[in-house]
Amino acid sequence: MELGTIVGLIGGIAVILYGMFSGGDIRGYIDVSSIVVTMGGGLFCTILSYPLADTIKAMRTIPLIFRKPKSTAIETIQLLVELSQKARREGLLALESAQSEIKEDFLRKAMELVVDGIEADIIKTTMQLDIDSMAVRHQNGQAYFKTMAAQFPAWGMIGTLMGLVNLLRTLDDPSTIGPAMALAIITTFYGSVLANFVCNPIAEKLGGNSAEEIRLREMMMEGVLSIQSGENPRLMEHKLKTFLSPAQQLEYERLTKSGTESTAEAVAQ
Repeated sequence: MELGTIVGLIGGIAVILYGMFSGGDIRGYIDVSSIVVTMGGGLFCTILSYPLADTIKAMRTIPLIFRKPKSTAIETIQLLVELSQKARREGLLALESAQSEIKEDFLRKAMELVVDGIEADIIKTTMQLDIDSMAVRHQNGQAYFKTMAAQFPAWGMIGTLMGLVNLLRTLDDPSTIGPAMALAIITTFYGSVLANFVCNPIAEKLGGNSAEEIRLREMMMEGVLSIQSGENPRLMEHKLKTFLSPAQQLEYERLTKSGTESTAEAVAQ
């Protein structure tokens, strides 16, 4: 589970509930017809704006905001360095036996091309096309939720206008003005919450995850090309560390140092 998503979700719900309860009766915030108009209108307009296949794909991306990435940049660099050292000692063909250790499909397929003796230019083009295609798919998912975020407030306003029409029809009864006005405004509340607490955060989260995955795959591509060209593993390691933030570089150095010390102790014993 991705901790940031959980904290934000629980905190946001708590803030909304606090605001509802502090105003008195929470039942005043619940109106079925307003929910139907706001949610139904926004959802169906978004579905109308995209092919149905895009809607299905977008819905499938929602669980991704709760998941941690399969592999981190630090783990990937460590793996690439190990593969580079193995290739330097035993040759590129020796990497075939190491492919079972690679969890990431993108990296495993690239290493298969290296083992098969494919030229570096073709490997780079293939990997770059894969990255570009993934980026387009991710952008489509983000655009879907951004469209939905724009639709919900619009339909909240439409619901408010509907409520005002009903309000004007009952102006001759002053006792109905307050409740009718409340119901007219509640659709705007629903639209704002759905847009700013649900759809926009999902789009931003997917965008951040996409940027991180693209950066990770670009790092993998750089490492694969270095292995294919027979580059010195230490030089490749130094080059790949430039993809890390300063904090990640310190963490990598710490893990590398502790791993080296453990190996040295094992040899001494």
